[in-house]
Amino acid sequence: MSHAVIELSNISYAFPDRDNTLDGLSFHLHEGEKLGLFGPNGAGKSTMLHILMGLITPDEGQVTLFGAPMTDAKAFEAARLRIGFLFQHSDDQLFCPTVLDDVAFGPLNQGLSAEDATERAAEALQTVGLAGFEDRIPHRLSGGEKKLAALATVLAMKPEVLVLDEPTTGLSPEAKARLAEILKGLNMARLVVSHDMDFLSDTADRLLAMRDGKIRPGELKPHSHTHVHEEGDMPHEH
Repeated sequence: MSHAVIELSNISYAFPDRDNTLDGLSFHLHEGEKLGLFGPNGAGKSTMLHILMGLITPDEGQVTLFGAPMTDAKAFEAARLRIGFLFQHSDDQLFCPTVLDDVAFGPLNQGLSAEDATERAAEALQTVGLAGFEDRIPHRLSGGEKKLAALATVLAMKPEVLVLDEPTTGLSPEAKARLAEILKGLNMARLVVSHDMDFLSDTADRLLAMRDGKIRPGELKPHSHTHVHEEGDMPHEH
């Protein structure tokens, strides 16, 4: 079996004046694995990711990344250079004057030269289909374009693992399909957390369900199905 790159063991956490958001949560992600974590709003999914990334300290439990226990901020800082974290809201990730500046920001912080960072950024923009967007102003992009630009900022850092928090939020069906195709073309391990079961079924090899701060026993199996609607091929929701 491949090595676990992410391990959460018996994680518990409660916000002030609230019941436990996470209650003894444990799970692992292995090298090359494509894991989808499904759960309704309020299940604690985003809180779990913030703990995984060292943005929140759990009340109990252990975070282990790349085989090393995360014992302090310095350990998390080193691990974050190897993990590409896509925030739920793209505006949290895009803050520079141009798209190129945003995408090159990470590689520059990794110590690359300006020339190498620009080359890395151009490659990432090509991967997500935004070649030619280098001089665009991020806040003027569409929702789908922002999501792809934010993904490019992550890919430009050449992460070993991708962690995505509700990546389909606010996306059109076309943008969602484009994002799914990009993810399926990437080989690194990834954890996608979402309440969008169709998207997870399309992009994950293994699915787990989360509810009330815990991973539910057993696995969900990704599958496709055929069904008929009265609307025919007209746009509709289900």
